[in-house]
Amino acid sequence: MKFIEKAQNMSKYVLIDTPGQIEVFTWSASGTIITEALASSFPTVVIYIMDTSRSTNPVTFMSNMLYACSILYKTKLPFIVVMNKTDIIDHSFAVEWMQDFEAFQDALNQETTYVSNLTRSMSLVLDEFYSSLKVVGVSAVLGTGLDELFVQVTSAAEEYEREYRPEYERLKKSLANAQSQHQKEQLERLRKDMGSVALDTGTATVTEESREEPAFQNFMQESMAQVCRFQKTGILHPESKLEQYLNAGTRYQGIKHTFVNYR
Repeated sequence: MKFIEKAQNMSKYVLIDTPGQIEVFTWSASGTIITEALASSFPTVVIYIMDTSRSTNPVTFMSNMLYACSILYKTKLPFIVVMNKTDIIDHSFAVEWMQDFEAFQDALNQETTYVSNLTRSMSLVLDEFYSSLKVVGVSAVLGTGLDELFVQVTSAAEEYEREYRPEYERLKKSLANAQSQHQKEQLERLRKDMGSVALDTGTATVTEESREEPAFQNFMQESMAQVCRFQKTGILHPESKLEQYLNAGTRYQGIKHTFVNYR
Protein backbone atom coordinates (compact mmCIF):
# COMPACT_ATOMS: atom_id res chain seq x y z
CA MET A 1 0.00 0.00 0.00
CA LYS A 2 2.86 2.36 0.78
CA PHE A 3 4.42 1.57 -2.59
CA ILE A 4 1.19 2.52 -4.38
CA GLU A 5 0.92 5.74 -2.39
CA LYS A 6 4.42 6.69 -3.51
CA ALA A 7 3.86 5.58 -7.10
CA GLN A 8 0.64 7.56 -7.53
CA ASN A 9 2.62 10.79 -7.41
CA MET A 10 4.67 9.69 -10.41
CA SER A 11 2.31 7.39 -12.33
CA LYS A 12 -1.29 7.64 -13.45
CA TYR A 13 -1.86 3.90 -13.28
CA VAL A 14 -0.50 1.13 -11.06
CA LEU A 15 -0.74 -2.34 -12.61
CA ILE A 16 -0.78 -5.29 -10.19
CA ASP A 17 -0.41 -8.82 -11.57
CA THR A 18 -2.23 -11.04 -9.08
CA PRO A 19 -0.21 -14.09 -7.99
CA GLY A 20 -1.10 -17.70 -8.69
CA GLN A 21 -3.91 -19.23 -10.67
CA ILE A 22 -7.05 -17.18 -11.04
CA GLU A 23 -9.18 -19.68 -9.11
CA VAL A 24 -6.74 -19.69 -6.20
CA PHE A 25 -6.44 -15.91 -5.97
CA THR A 26 -10.07 -15.01 -6.51
CA TRP A 27 -11.53 -17.45 -4.01
CA SER A 28 -8.74 -17.58 -1.41
CA ALA A 29 -8.71 -15.59 1.82
CA SER A 30 -5.47 -13.84 0.86
CA GLY A 31 -6.88 -12.84 -2.53
CA THR A 32 -9.96 -11.36 -0.88
CA ILE A 33 -7.85 -9.45 1.64
CA ILE A 34 -5.61 -7.98 -1.07
CA THR A 35 -8.53 -7.01 -3.30
CA GLU A 36 -10.55 -5.40 -0.51
CA ALA A 37 -7.51 -3.57 0.86
CA LEU A 38 -6.86 -2.02 -2.55
CA ALA A 39 -10.52 -1.29 -3.29
CA SER A 40 -11.06 0.44 0.06
CA SER A 41 -8.15 2.85 -0.52
CA PHE A 42 -7.76 3.44 -4.26
CA PRO A 43 -9.94 3.48 -7.40
CA THR A 44 -9.59 -0.18 -8.33
CA VAL A 45 -10.44 -1.82 -11.65
CA VAL A 46 -10.27 -5.56 -12.35
CA ILE A 47 -8.88 -6.54 -15.77
CA TYR A 48 -9.48 -10.11 -16.93
CA ILE A 49 -7.05 -11.10 -19.73
CA MET A 50 -8.04 -13.96 -21.98
CA ASP A 51 -6.16 -15.65 -24.80
CA THR A 52 -8.20 -14.90 -27.92
CA SER A 53 -6.38 -17.46 -30.05
CA ARG A 54 -7.34 -20.23 -27.63
CA SER A 55 -10.97 -19.16 -27.35
CA THR A 56 -12.12 -19.81 -30.89
CA ASN A 57 -13.89 -22.93 -29.68
CA PRO A 58 -17.32 -21.89 -28.31
CA VAL A 59 -17.00 -24.23 -25.31
CA THR A 60 -13.63 -22.76 -24.35
CA PHE A 61 -15.00 -19.27 -24.92
CA MET A 62 -17.92 -19.96 -22.59
CA SER A 63 -15.51 -21.30 -19.96
CA ASN A 64 -13.61 -17.99 -20.09
CA MET A 65 -16.83 -16.02 -19.78
CA LEU A 66 -17.91 -18.04 -16.75
CA TYR A 67 -14.56 -17.30 -15.10
CA ALA A 68 -15.01 -13.61 -15.89
CA CYS A 69 -18.55 -13.60 -14.53
CA SER A 70 -17.52 -15.29 -11.28
CA ILE A 71 -14.71 -12.77 -10.74
CA LEU A 72 -17.00 -9.83 -11.40
CA TYR A 73 -19.57 -10.94 -8.85
CA LYS A 74 -16.91 -11.94 -6.32
CA THR A 75 -14.97 -8.66 -6.39
CA LYS A 76 -17.95 -6.35 -7.10
CA LEU A 77 -15.61 -3.89 -8.82
CA PRO A 78 -15.48 -2.23 -12.25
CA PHE A 79 -14.53 -4.96 -14.69
CA ILE A 80 -12.87 -5.08 -18.13
CA VAL A 81 -12.29 -8.13 -20.33
CA VAL A 82 -9.11 -7.77 -22.37
CA MET A 83 -8.86 -10.12 -25.34
CA ASN A 84 -5.14 -10.47 -25.98
CA LYS A 85 -3.20 -11.80 -29.01
CA THR A 86 -5.34 -10.02 -31.60
CA ASP A 87 -2.23 -10.08 -33.81
CA ILE A 88 -2.90 -13.82 -34.22
CA ILE A 89 -6.67 -13.67 -34.63
CA ASP A 90 -9.05 -10.74 -34.46
CA HIS A 91 -11.40 -10.72 -31.49
CA SER A 92 -14.42 -9.69 -33.55
CA PHE A 93 -15.78 -13.27 -33.54
CA ALA A 94 -15.92 -13.22 -29.72
CA VAL A 95 -17.66 -9.84 -29.67
CA GLU A 96 -20.21 -11.19 -32.16
CA TRP A 97 -20.86 -14.22 -29.97
CA MET A 98 -21.49 -11.92 -27.03
CA GLN A 99 -23.85 -9.65 -28.94
CA ASP A 100 -25.62 -12.17 -31.19
CA PHE A 101 -27.10 -15.18 -29.42
CA GLU A 102 -27.98 -16.90 -32.70
CA ALA A 103 -24.40 -16.62 -33.99
CA PHE A 104 -23.12 -18.34 -30.85
CA GLN A 105 -25.75 -21.05 -31.17
CA ASP A 106 -24.71 -21.70 -34.78
CA ALA A 107 -21.10 -22.15 -33.64
CA LEU A 108 -22.27 -24.54 -30.92
CA ASN A 109 -24.24 -26.66 -33.40
CA GLN A 110 -20.94 -27.98 -34.66
CA GLU A 111 -20.30 -29.45 -31.21
CA THR A 112 -22.20 -32.57 -30.15
CA THR A 113 -20.77 -33.29 -26.71
CA TYR A 114 -22.55 -33.07 -23.35
CA VAL A 115 -20.47 -29.98 -22.52
CA SER A 116 -21.79 -28.23 -25.62
CA ASN A 117 -25.37 -28.81 -24.45
CA LEU A 118 -24.49 -27.36 -21.06
CA THR A 119 -22.79 -24.41 -22.76
CA ARG A 120 -25.92 -23.78 -24.82
CA SER A 121 -27.96 -23.50 -21.63
CA MET A 122 -25.40 -21.28 -19.91
CA SER A 123 -25.30 -18.86 -22.85
CA LEU A 124 -28.85 -17.79 -22.03
CA VAL A 125 -27.86 -16.98 -18.46
CA LEU A 126 -24.95 -14.76 -19.50
CA ASP A 127 -26.93 -12.44 -21.77
CA GLU A 128 -27.36 -9.86 -18.99
CA PHE A 129 -23.70 -10.19 -18.06
CA TYR A 130 -22.64 -9.42 -21.64
CA SER A 131 -24.84 -6.33 -21.90
CA SER A 132 -22.84 -4.30 -19.37
CA LEU A 133 -19.40 -5.83 -19.98
CA LYS A 134 -16.49 -3.70 -21.21
CA VAL A 135 -14.45 -5.57 -23.85
CA VAL A 136 -11.16 -4.47 -25.44
CA GLY A 137 -9.02 -6.31 -27.99
CA VAL A 138 -5.26 -5.79 -27.65
CA SER A 139 -1.99 -7.19 -28.89
CA ALA A 140 0.78 -7.22 -26.31
CA VAL A 141 3.29 -7.81 -29.12
CA LEU A 142 2.23 -4.98 -31.43
CA GLY A 143 0.81 -2.65 -28.81
CA THR A 144 -2.47 -2.24 -30.69
CA GLY A 145 -5.59 -1.56 -28.64
CA LEU A 146 -3.73 -0.14 -25.63
CA ASP A 147 -5.07 3.37 -26.17
CA GLU A 148 -8.61 2.06 -26.10
CA LEU A 149 -7.76 0.01 -23.01
CA PHE A 150 -6.62 3.10 -21.10
CA VAL A 151 -9.78 4.92 -22.17
CA GLN A 152 -11.82 2.08 -20.71
CA VAL A 153 -9.72 2.06 -17.53
CA THR A 154 -10.32 5.78 -17.05
CA SER A 155 -14.04 5.26 -17.58
CA ALA A 156 -14.04 2.37 -15.10
CA ALA A 157 -12.19 4.49 -12.51
CA GLU A 158 -14.88 7.17 -12.83
CA GLU A 159 -17.49 4.46 -12.42
CA TYR A 160 -15.71 3.36 -9.24
CA GLU A 161 -15.83 6.87 -7.77
CA ARG A 162 -19.47 7.28 -8.75
CA GLU A 163 -20.93 3.92 -7.76
CA TYR A 164 -18.48 1.73 -5.87
CA ARG A 165 -16.71 4.08 -3.44
CA PRO A 166 -19.95 5.20 -1.70
CA GLU A 167 -20.83 1.55 -1.14
CA TYR A 168 -17.37 0.78 0.28
CA GLU A 169 -17.62 3.80 2.60
CA ARG A 170 -21.02 2.61 3.79
CA LEU A 171 -19.69 -0.89 4.49
CA LYS A 172 -16.62 0.51 6.27
CA LYS A 173 -18.80 2.69 8.52
CA SER A 174 -21.09 -0.24 9.25
CA LEU A 175 -18.11 -2.41 10.22
CA ALA A 176 -16.68 0.32 12.48
CA ASN A 177 -20.03 0.68 14.26
CA ALA A 178 -20.26 -3.07 14.76
CA GLN A 179 -16.74 -3.20 16.23
CA SER A 180 -17.49 -0.27 18.53
CA GLN A 181 -20.66 -1.95 19.76
CA HIS A 182 -18.73 -5.19 20.33
CA GLN A 183 -16.13 -3.32 22.41
CA LYS A 184 -18.85 -1.71 24.53
CA GLU A 185 -20.44 -5.08 25.19
CA GLN A 186 -17.09 -6.58 26.18
CA LEU A 187 -16.38 -3.57 28.40
CA GLU A 188 -19.68 -4.03 30.17
CA ARG A 189 -18.87 -7.69 30.77
CA LEU A 190 -15.49 -6.65 32.21
CA ARG A 191 -17.13 -4.18 34.59
CA LYS A 192 -19.51 -6.86 35.81
CA ASP A 193 -16.58 -9.20 36.43
CA MET A 194 -14.88 -6.56 38.56
CA GLY A 195 -17.88 -6.27 40.84
CA SER A 196 -19.09 -2.93 42.17
CA VAL A 197 -17.00 -0.20 40.58
CA ALA A 198 -17.00 3.50 41.28
CA LEU A 199 -15.00 4.98 38.46
CA ASP A 200 -15.16 8.56 39.71
CA THR A 201 -12.90 8.15 42.75
CA GLY A 202 -10.18 5.92 41.29
CA THR A 203 -9.25 4.06 44.55
CA ALA A 204 -9.31 0.36 45.20
CA THR A 205 -8.88 -2.16 48.02
CA VAL A 206 -7.22 -5.43 47.08
CA THR A 207 -6.42 -8.61 49.00
CA GLU A 208 -3.02 -9.80 50.12
CA GLU A 209 -3.17 -12.37 47.32
CA SER A 210 -3.34 -9.64 44.69
CA ARG A 211 -0.37 -7.79 46.22
CA GLU A 212 1.70 -10.86 45.51
CA GLU A 213 0.93 -10.59 41.83
CA PRO A 214 2.55 -7.40 40.41
CA ALA A 215 1.65 -8.37 36.86
CA PHE A 216 -2.00 -8.62 37.87
CA GLN A 217 -1.89 -5.25 39.65
CA ASN A 218 -0.33 -3.59 36.62
CA PHE A 219 -2.98 -5.10 34.41
CA MET A 220 -5.81 -3.90 36.62
CA GLN A 221 -4.38 -0.38 37.02
CA GLU A 222 -4.01 0.02 33.28
CA SER A 223 -7.41 -1.55 32.68
CA MET A 224 -9.18 0.83 35.02
CA ALA A 225 -7.39 3.79 33.47
CA GLN A 226 -8.56 2.59 30.08
CA VAL A 227 -12.11 2.16 31.40
CA CYS A 228 -12.14 5.75 32.61
CA ARG A 229 -10.70 7.02 29.35
CA PHE A 230 -13.20 4.98 27.33
CA GLN A 231 -16.13 6.39 29.30
CA LYS A 232 -14.94 9.94 28.57
CA THR A 233 -13.87 9.57 24.95
CA GLY A 234 -15.40 6.33 23.69
CA ILE A 235 -11.98 5.35 22.29
CA LEU A 236 -9.65 2.52 23.33
CA HIS A 237 -5.98 2.59 22.43
CA PRO A 238 -5.44 -0.29 19.96
CA GLU A 239 -2.28 -1.49 21.71
CA SER A 240 -3.59 -1.38 25.29
CA LYS A 241 -3.86 -4.53 27.38
CA LEU A 242 -7.53 -3.85 27.96
CA GLU A 243 -8.09 -3.60 24.20
CA GLN A 244 -6.32 -6.94 23.80
CA TYR A 245 -8.50 -8.35 26.55
CA LEU A 246 -11.68 -7.17 24.87
CA ASN A 247 -10.66 -8.36 21.43
CA ALA A 248 -9.82 -11.80 22.76
CA GLY A 249 -13.28 -12.02 24.30
CA THR A 250 -11.88 -13.85 27.35
CA ARG A 251 -12.11 -13.15 31.06
CA TYR A 252 -9.14 -12.54 33.31
CA GLN A 253 -9.16 -15.31 35.90
CA GLY A 254 -9.55 -14.18 39.50
CA ILE A 255 -10.87 -10.66 38.91
CA LYS A 256 -13.98 -11.19 40.98
CA HIS A 257 -12.08 -12.90 43.77
CA THR A 258 -9.18 -10.45 43.97
CA PHE A 259 -11.07 -7.15 43.96
CA VAL A 260 -12.85 -7.07 47.30
CA ASN A 261 -14.11 -3.53 47.13
CA TYR A 262 -13.71 -0.59 44.81
CA ARG A 263 -14.90 2.78 46.15
